[in-house]
Amino acid sequence: MIIPIVCFSCSKPVAHLWEEFKERTTIKNEDTKKVLDELGLERYCCRALFMGHVDLIDTVARFKKA
Repeated sequence: MIIPIVCFSCSKPVAHLWEEFKERTTIKNEDTKKVLDELGLERYCCRALFMGHVDLIDTVARFKKA
């Protein structure tokens, strides 16, 4: 749903990097590898977390709570 605050494997804080990553990869069409390197995400667990994340919060927010 939303990006985790820390990486599940190594416990590195990553949530504060999500908006910049999303903006640079989708809006500015920069290379994903380059953006991850510049953000300081060197471990494969953190990189996989960012590359595999699907942002569904907008989809879920449309439904009312019963």
